[in-house]
Amino acid sequence: MTESSPVSVYYDGACPVCSREIEAYRRLTPEEAVRWVDVSSCSADELGEGLDRTQALGVFHLRDASGQVLSGVDAFIALWARVPGLGLAARLAALPPSRFILEVGYRVFLRVRPLWRKGR
Repeated sequence: MTESSPVSVYYDGACPVCSREIEAYRRLTPEEAVRWVDVSSCSADELGEGLDRTQALGVFHLRDASGQVLSGVDAFIALWARVPGLGLAARLAALPPSRFILEVGYRVFLRVRPLWRKGR
């Protein structure tokens, strides 16, 4: 995947925390670099091959330019690598100690996220 190839980011727009975070990334990222897909309101066709709504609502996903689907911390790292100003964060997050801490933190977040989700 090259930095200029478009990717698709799948996020839960019914989660206020998720939506605010995605909005921050959108403000920093060139429009043509990322296709933002709100899984809570998109059509099944917009999810593409190999990704269903239940999966996409359960964990953050990113489909790279080659069609590979990344999820969780791997998806965040891939997104951060594309967002201007977050390249260093992506490189640091990819290091084993950081990745471990992020994985643990993300799993905790996934457990409490349903409490914030609209229409739960």
